[in-house]
Amino acid sequence: MRVCAVVVTYNRKTLLLRCLRALLEQSVPPQEIVVIDNASTDGTRAALEESGLLDRPGFELITLPSNEGGAGGFHHGMAAALARKSDLAWLMDDDGHPAADCLEKLLQAAPSHDLWGPVVIDEAQPERLCFPLRMPGSAKVLRSAESVREAAAGGLLPGVVMPFNGVLVRRELVERIGLPRKEFFIWGDDIEYVMRASRAGARIATVAQAQFFHPRQDELGAPMFFGLLHFNNTRSALKHYCLCRNNTVNLLTYRGPLHALAFAAKTIWFYTFSRPSLARLRLSFRAMADGWRGDFSGHRRFIE
Repeated sequence: MRVCAVVVTYNRKTLLLRCLRALLEQSVPPQEIVVIDNASTDGTRAALEESGLLDRPGFELITLPSNEGGAGGFHHGMAAALARKSDLAWLMDDDGHPAADCLEKLLQAAPSHDLWGPVVIDEAQPERLCFPLRMPGSAKVLRSAESVREAAAGGLLPGVVMPFNGVLVRRELVERIGLPRKEFFIWGDDIEYVMRASRAGARIATVAQAQFFHPRQDELGAPMFFGLLHFNNTRSALKHYCLCRNNTVNLLTYRGPLHALAFAAKTIWFYTFSRPSLARLRLSFRAMADGWRGDFSGHRRFIE
């Protein structure tokens, strides 16, 4: 099967080069690599020219005229993979990198899946997951690589995947459900895509023996409500705005208004009691209101 690796980057040329080296050193390398550059200003193109990658067969750099975020990057990257007649798009950000046999392990599961990916590992602590995995239809949350291996039946966790971190997407699925929603800019576009794929009956899974390394952000999953719940807190106002807006949109679209209201209550509790902040409450209200209205213009004020 013809694999096109899609890497989305923005002002992280050193990490991008690390990621690209990992792709080239795969035991089964992708036939093509497309880098979507979100109008970087750190000399990304010059770094790629110096590395010689721009002259490599099957390599393409697509520089967008403006920063469209991860969502826009993956939207254009998937479109490029389709245009190249690839069977599979292998999706990742610039700050992650696959283990040397990651693609080989993933391809072993290709015949029976439409959207599937590796275990995403904390690069600083390889036995810990970078992002916890919640088992479908269960309150059980997996937080270590060992717990994934123990829970995987036949080496697979069906119905769950950590999207856009080394995931493979079958061409036929993209043609059936479309591209990622670029208007999300960042945060939640990957979750929306998995929800859309699941609603369409896609076969989704995590391959327990395939590994993808990514830096962990400890503020994500901050405890609240006496430690019984967790909230994805972030120092970035842009990320927080997009998190609240896009999560509201996803809940309204796929779960219904009661779930969106429950998320609003959780957000209010966190910034009233767990991490009191009037500024964050105001920002949260604005973002969630934009989500209810379907207004995707609000994030621009943070980047212009």
